[in-house]
Amino acid sequence: MDIREIARRAKVSTATVSRAINRIPTVDPQLAKRVWKVVDELGYYPNTQARALVSGKSRIFGLVVSEITNPFFPEIVQTFENLAVQHNYEILLTSTVHDPKRMESSVRRMIERRVDGVAILTFGMEDSLLEHLRFRNVPLVFVDVGPDIPGVSNIRINYQNGIRQAVQHLAALRHTKITFVAGPLHLKSALARQDAFKASMEEIGLEVAPEQIVVGDHTMEGGMRALDLITGARRPTAVVCSNDMTAIGLMREAYDQGINVPRDLSVVGFDDIRLAQFMIPPLTTVQMSQTELAQIAFKALMNDVGRELPAQGKSEYELNTHLVLRRSTALAPVHNGRIKSQRSGAMAKKAQNSYE
Repeated sequence: MDIREIARRAKVSTATVSRAINRIPTVDPQLAKRVWKVVDELGYYPNTQARALVSGKSRIFGLVVSEITNPFFPEIVQTFENLAVQHNYEILLTSTVHDPKRMESSVRRMIERRVDGVAILTFGMEDSLLEHLRFRNVPLVFVDVGPDIPGVSNIRINYQNGIRQAVQHLAALRHTKITFVAGPLHLKSALARQDAFKASMEEIGLEVAPEQIVVGDHTMEGGMRALDLITGARRPTAVVCSNDMTAIGLMREAYDQGINVPRDLSVVGFDDIRLAQFMIPPLTTVQMSQTELAQIAFKALMNDVGRELPAQGKSEYELNTHLVLRRSTALAPVHNGRIKSQRSGAMAKKAQNSYE
């Protein structure tokens, strides 16, 4: 079965069949309807590789994320795919798992498939992606770190707005000892969140001592380890975490140690992953909408693909952040500046072991 048979049955030329299948808008709607009626009746599936050679477009977008198992990314992938289906596109998905060799392999695969554009939503500068793709006139979308060159779109995250709201919210609850659990310092996005925290503290006249910054790794296990580092001599009454995964790990370890959230320790996350609202207590967090991020990235690629001539400069988009209040924050405890536990850590461990 080929387009000649479809043309014969639809009583149109093979050129009309080709244009209709490739959804070229200049095709007469009635002719296109006849063509698609025959296509549906015959169960014909066009050869996408052949169509790409003819049209110069593969109708495939590449989507690169850090870890598909990270709860932050599934909603991004789902939204991006939904938009792709609506616009008759496919997506070629890859997760880097922070492995440069795997990333290079993924890039080669995308080039071989002649993708029309790539969204790199990894929150880190991926040099190998840039070097392999930018000289092939492939539209690129980065988060925060896009270089200032033609054909590259950049989504700027306004971390300051949401983190400022979080700090001011804690200050309104009379917290003065606030610690920040940062992400990996090699990530520019993690540094941006840390800088936003420091600036927000200075705005309300609170100094940030070195011990008030604890370096984490954006994992739940890292959050669990961070709790032991922040409950030292100068114990805070509130903690702002660089992402929700860290906050969730910290809350789990607090439970094991008998530290009540929020009575003894207020906790704020960042990202607003779906799991945050189902924590006990539900996590107060700074929302960076994954749905909106995916929508902006897809829109940027569609804008670049739709241009007859390459963009002369970098395109900029902005995603704002804001605080989502739940129940993991409360008035600062007033008992000599110390976190008062319902029970000692040893008792908590003993109680936990009794259930296992």
